[in-house]
Amino acid sequence: MGSAREALLDAAYEAIVAGDWTGARMADLAARAGVSRQTLYNEFGNRDQLVAALVLREAERFRALTGQAAREAPGDVGDATAAAVTAALTAALDNPLIKATLTDDTSGLLPYLTTRSAAIMDVFREDSIAIFTERWPEPAEHPEVRAEVGWISETAFRLVISHLIVATEPVETTSRHIAEVVRRLMRDLTTT
Repeated sequence: MGSAREALLDAAYEAIVAGDWTGARMADLAARAGVSRQTLYNEFGNRDQLVAALVLREAERFRALTGQAAREAPGDVGDATAAAVTAALTAALDNPLIKATLTDDTSGLLPYLTTRSAAIMDVFREDSIAIFTERWPEPAEHPEVRAEVGWISETAFRLVISHLIVATEPVETTSRHIAEVVRRLMRDLTTT
């Protein structure tokens, strides 16, 4: 069933990118994927669960990209953050699903980046915490402080999403600014 699931996610992706999401019926999506409508319902239950799964699949792709960028970046936690943010925002500029989410008001997908973004945030949280503590080991030495690193990770995530939705400066500038926020929060965390 794994291939049917991917085919259905691909069909949803294609419908969204083509601007057909709003009018697409479950039967249309199933036909586009080459499976029965019942298979679609068995895999996802409903349209909301299908799009939620698609969003999580895309988030995993971004997590792999940003995690690799952060781990390959030389330097401190800020440098790793800047590399990850640059990778995320640059990839988002060319990502058809992100473009459709931000430009098609009728698709109903924008909440997955805003009010319904908790699941996406969860995808990035553990990776971010690991990278932050690799690059700034002091929290690992203070267990009561280490818990706050998750909050710093969430703050960085929210800043990236905000800049993705309303870009006010070049990607490199945004990356440097978010990196500096992370550095300051980590520094403040370890000096209190």
